[in-house]
Amino acid sequence: YTLVYNGELYNTAELQQELEQKGHTFSGHSDTEVLLKSYMEWGARCVERFNGIFAFAVYEEHTRRLFFARDRMGVKPFFYMMLNGAFVFASEIKGLLAVPGARAQIDRNAVYEIMLTGPGRTPGYGVFKGIEELPAAYRGYFDERGLHTERYWRLQARPHTDSLEETIRRVRFLVTDAIRRQLISDVPVGTFLSGGLDSSIISAVAAAEMQKKGRRLQTFSVDYKDNAQYFKSSKFQPNSDSDYIGLLRDALQCEHHLIILDPADLADALYEAVDARDLPGMADVDSSLLLFCKEVKKQVTVALSGECADELFGGYPWFRDPAVRAAEGFPWAQSTRYRARFLKDAYREHFDPGAYVMRRYRATLADTDTLPGDPPLEKRMREMMRLNTDWFMQTLLDRKDRMSMYSALEVRVPFCDYRLAEYLYSVPWDYKDYRHYEKGLLREAMKDWLPEEILWRKKSPYPKTHHPAYLRIVSERLRELLRSPNAPLLDLVDKSALEQLLDAQNPQPWYGQLMTTPQTIAYMLQINYWLEKYQITLI
Repeated sequence: YTLVYNGELYNTAELQQELEQKGHTFSGHSDTEVLLKSYMEWGARCVERFNGIFAFAVYEEHTRRLFFARDRMGVKPFFYMMLNGAFVFASEIKGLLAVPGARAQIDRNAVYEIMLTGPGRTPGYGVFKGIEELPAAYRGYFDERGLHTERYWRLQARPHTDSLEETIRRVRFLVTDAIRRQLISDVPVGTFLSGGLDSSIISAVAAAEMQKKGRRLQTFSVDYKDNAQYFKSSKFQPNSDSDYIGLLRDALQCEHHLIILDPADLADALYEAVDARDLPGMADVDSSLLLFCKEVKKQVTVALSGECADELFGGYPWFRDPAVRAAEGFPWAQSTRYRARFLKDAYREHFDPGAYVMRRYRATLADTDTLPGDPPLEKRMREMMRLNTDWFMQTLLDRKDRMSMYSALEVRVPFCDYRLAEYLYSVPWDYKDYRHYEKGLLREAMKDWLPEEILWRKKSPYPKTHHPAYLRIVSERLRELLRSPNAPLLDLVDKSALEQLLDAQNPQPWYGQLMTTPQTIAYMLQINYWLEKYQITLI
């Protein structure tokens, strides 16, 4: 047996003990050895025993067969293609494009994906012609008979019989257990700390575990040059993070590192972020994380981050706004008509942009597991959780993995523990909405870990720059691009629509509250760079 593996198992010790009882011997304590021997013992069903993040393949020499799998939540990537009868796979698209005979081509469908759902992606779609991504919770075989894949796990609705008090206790156990498991490492570990609820919970539990070993936790936060001067309170971001970060830093007695990013560096790193993702991404939401991770890597090799809590506990504004919640379509991207205006006429003729997006939306709803007696609100909240875990969360996990691994920083996501997702899928909305507060259930479950000011602080999204210099820089770069007759972006996007974007007075969200006019401009710059850098052919 030969293994290729990317990831981390968080129940290595339990698996090793069980395998030893079955007669297996081990030369060390690595999860790599445990994973391989788990496959030798249980075959394809080994993945059902794993608690972790992984993308791996095992070649069986005696059967001349390749087995491959991806973790339940889709934290680790697995791209593949068929090329001249061979099955080629990699963690990154660039790995596939490096294979002799591979071509960087996109068709009309890819253009629609980038312009109408991007930076999100249809599950399993690799954008480049012939490239696919193994969806989360899928496994498969490749041998002389061909390629076969199947889903091995999905979110299933079950009657919830726990009382509110029992649910709170169960959530407290699952959250703290996931964090503690993911702190195990033989290299330095730290946490991202934004001053918000999710990262504060992780940091508080991590600090307590470190103190048991006589060590101080290292925490890291990001801010932007002169951000306090230009910050404007909004519905989505009512206050800045800095005061809350200081409050928790003092409470936990941790060793805190504040990383300040400059608007010009943020704009320059837009292109490096495309190199990391192999696709246009979340503009400066990507590039800021890439620069942040570069600095974090100078201090630690592993960091824990708070992604995925909002998807599981219903923390985003669209979970709580009845009008948005009831509207058909992806709640973070109610902008299909606006996006379609950017397409050149050749891509709009005989094509219905709304239908393209709605087919994907409705396919996710059709695949959502519900109970026969679910009231309309409960049914809708299960649909919302599936929409978010299959789409919005995957975009954030892509971002987290590519931007961090670009600097060889391993970022772990405790809220992505599949046990937590399984349990919360069946928890009724009125429990999650405890005290009618966003993520009220999580706040109540973890109230003993945090100061009151942070525990009940209103949700604040990932920090972005408010400096007008950033908008000036990306706007000037787009104007310069428009002056170039050979810019490949102009083969896809209408020039007049880009000129209107540069003069936009009323910001129209492109993708959630994090991507408005500056980020939409930056996204267009990323598309152009991607087309040039990867020498993409339109077919």
